[in-house]
Parts: sequence; C-alpha cells; structure tokens
Amino acid sequence: MTELLTAAQMRAIERAAIESGEVTGLELMERAGRGVVEAVFEEWPELAKAPHRAVVLCGPGNNGGDGFVVARLLKEWGWEVEVFLYGDAEKLPPDARVNYIRWCEFGEVARLELDTFPRLEIVHTDLFCDALFGTGLARPVEGEVAKVLKKIRLAIWPYERSLRQEERLVAIDVPTSLGSDSGKVLEGPNGGLAHFRADLTVTFHSAKVGHFLEDGPELTGKLVIKPIGLKSIGRRKQAVRLLEHKYPDSFIKEPYHHKYTHGHSLILSGASGKGGAARLAARGALRIGAGVVSVGCPPDAVAENAAQLNAIMLSAVHDGDALARVLQDERINALCLGPGLGLKRAAELVPVALGSGGVKPRPTVLDADALTAMAKDPALFDMLHRKCVLTPHAGEFARLFPDIAEKLNTPATKGPAYSKVDATREAAKRAGCVVLFKGADTVIADRDGRASINSAHYERAAPWLATAGSGDVLAGFIAGLLARRFNPMQAAETAAWLHVECALQFGPGLIAEDLPEQLPEVFRKLDV
Repeated sequence: MTELLTAAQMRAIERAAIESGEVTGLELMERAGRGVVEAVFEEWPELAKAPHRAVVLCGPGNNGGDGFVVARLLKEWGWEVEVFLYGDAEKLPPDARVNYIRWCEFGEVARLELDTFPRLEIVHTDLFCDALFGTGLARPVEGEVAKVLKKIRLAIWPYERSLRQEERLVAIDVPTSLGSDSGKVLEGPNGGLAHFRADLTVTFHSAKVGHFLEDGPELTGKLVIKPIGLKSIGRRKQAVRLLEHKYPDSFIKEPYHHKYTHGHSLILSGASGKGGAARLAARGALRIGAGVVSVGCPPDAVAENAAQLNAIMLSAVHDGDALARVLQDERINALCLGPGLGLKRAAELVPVALGSGGVKPRPTVLDADALTAMAKDPALFDMLHRKCVLTPHAGEFARLFPDIAEKLNTPATKGPAYSKVDATREAAKRAGCVVLFKGADTVIADRDGRASINSAHYERAAPWLATAGSGDVLAGFIAGLLARRFNPMQAAETAAWLHVECALQFGPGLIAEDLPEQLPEVFRKLDV
C-alpha cells in the first residue's frame, strides 16, 4: 500500500535528508520545479512544441521558491512568463530567496494585487501556475490574493464548462486554499471562493492525505507524483495508507479443503418483504469466498427467501433465543447484522450476536439498522468487541458519534483541519473496533490508530457505485472475508477495494445485484 503523507511528515522527510547531507534545500527546490515543468509537458505535449505564455503566482514560502524555478525553466524554454509575488521578497526563506534572485536575471516580479493583475479577458494565458502556499497553508486566503484568485477562478472556470478557454492551471503540491491534511477548503469571509480548481496538481515524493479526502480530488484535477530524490524514513505507526491491490496468501483457497474450512457467514435478515438487502449481503459473502453462507430470517420469511436463494442456506431465526440456538453451531464464524433488519429486530438480535447470554462472540459486521439501533441504546455500543466492523455512512456516523461528526462538519478556518481520517480514528478508538466510514473517500481505521483510505476518485472514479443496495453488498463482502479468517482491518480494507473494482469492471448502469457477479472476472484479472 502507498503511504500518504501529512504536511508535517513531508517536512520531516525533507529535513532529515537535508540534515544528513544527502541533498540541499536548493537542490530539492530545483528538482521540484523541473518535475512540475516535466509534468506539464507530459500532460500537454503541445505546450512543449512552441513558445507560450505563463503566469506564475508565487507565495511567501518554499512553494513560491518552486514557482520561481518553474518560471525560470519556462523562460529558458522560450516562453513569455509573468511572475507575481504575494508577500515581501526580503522575507522569503533562504532557498526561495535565492531562486527569486535567479529569476530576476530573466524578468520582473510584480506584487500580486488585483490592480496589477492582467485583464484575463484581453490577455490570453496558456498556463497558470499556482505556487502560492502548497502544503504550508494554515489559514484562509484573504485580502488582495483572495480577490485575484476569485478573478482567475471565474475567468477560467465559467459556470458553463463548455465556455472555458484553453487556459490550463497547474498547482504545486496542492491547490491554494485546500488543506493538505484534510482535503477541506479553508474558508474565509468569502465562503471558500478564493480557491483554485486545478487541471493538474504536481506533488513530490508521495501523495498527501488531502488529495484523497473531501474536496481534494475535485480541486486537485489530475494528480502527478514526481520523485525528488528523497528516501522514506521507514513505516510510520500513524501513517495513512492508500489501498491498492495486494492480497494475503490466505486469499487463495488451498486445495483439498472442504467448504467449512473457508468459513460460514450468517447474515441476519428482516421480516417478510424486507429481505432483499440481506440477500444482497449474502450473495456478496458467498462470491467473495466464504465456504458456506446462511440467511437467518423470521419463520414467515423462509419461503420468500427460499424462492430466491439456491447456494445460500436458510435458518429460521425468530428472536434472540432462536439466534442463540443457531449460534451453538461453532462452524458459524462470522456474522452480519443490519441490512434490512428493522430497528426492533436489530435491538433484539444485536446483543446476542455480540455475546450476551453466554453466546461466544464472533467477528461481526454491523451495518444499517444495527448501527441505528446501537445509536438509540448506548448499552449496545458498550458490548462492541475488537472483532467487530462498523460500516456507517455519514448519517449513521453522525448518529453513532454526534460529537465527532460535529467536529468533522465544522467549516475549516485554520489548518491542519480536523479530517475524516481523524474522525474515523477517534471513532474506532471509542468503539474499540474497526470503523469503515463510507463514501467516495472511504476511511478505515482500527482501535490502535491504523488508518487507510479507499479512494473512488481519479482513475478509480466510479460514481455509479452510488446506488441502492451497494452498501449491503459491501457488508457481505466483509462478512465473507471475516469467515475466511481475515482479521477485521484486513477484511474491511480488502472488501472496500474489491467493491470499487467490481463497480469499475461493470461500468455505468450498475445496480447492486451486479456487484458480486463481477468478482470472478476481477479475480481473473488480478490472477488470484
């Protein structure tokens, strides 16, 4: 898995490299600027063929220093380049100051003010370079720079995208106003208008956490990571990982084993007429590799479920006592409660599933109605154990963790802002188990602070995954992997990643029933 970095972690890596004598700050700045120009020409080859015009916006820190390097390299390429500086040149950091002086041998530097900025409707610009703040922004952008950013934004991103001219916007590290740790726009009095939506964002060494959260993917545009010769400092305990396809050896079924070797998932279902969600979860658990899957439903729903299920078995589970009897079968080693369960039934079955009445606790997925029932009865929350996986969407998360959700939803006015990663970690610590906070930027965390992001953005964007029942299938995927004895964090991460892969495999027009049926082809492509 790829490690995503916070701003502080990136600074620590750079500082360690400089202090070790491996590289100087000036060398890193030069490499970064060259990386930006390379990325621009790779993305838009036509810009490398003839001179063009660029406007480079430089800020008061080292991000601005990168911008001066970009300006100089484009000028050497034959471009017409205008450079604007926000701040006082005399107060630039030493390395940025050196590159400011180098640029001044090629051209002038104007103050970044609305009155001095070119009229964009008259002067065509091929490339804007945002080198204002990068990962170092800790407060909203206000004043003159906010006015200039708003002017650029409205000029090159009109309300009708089809009216947009051929200007291109590249951001260095992160677009201005975007929190690199949270993916939130730092909002000032203008309500967040002072930000860029980049066509291309070039960052260095590793992607940043904010590129994959909240507004990050929309404002980042295409994300390119350029190496600048830094070494990683080993795996950090609190690192955030970006999920990529990588499976443990246990994912492949061993030969000569029987079905129960690969586990038995029990999916608890709702009343007659309410069983569709549980059936979706059960199909997901079976397809992902559980050896046996059963649906536990009320007696009057057995016939309905039997008419629609074949390889999935049925157990009549009327109430908590009946569930306790079913769970005497120790071959059942994973449970899923919530999809279509109903609040009254969830309140009765969840305590038994979590170990009341002498029932042996098992790895358990709690979703949908099970989460809502838990929010209504704190005693159920207190029964959670470390083998549980909670899978809330934003509304369910707010019901379960209202104080955490309030912090998360508070507009960001300074950085680093409280992020979805922070919220999920805090929730997992409080619950004492794995929490999978759903969304296009799904975050998964365990009680010990490990966290990962499963992104459905950039090349993995799958907007058609927002369809009724897709979350039920995800719950089933997790339950199936728990049955196969994946640990809860591993099960949640693997299931979430495969969930998106199945959506990408099918494409537009997807409905929830299609998701499990894509797994065989996904597995074939991955050579699993």
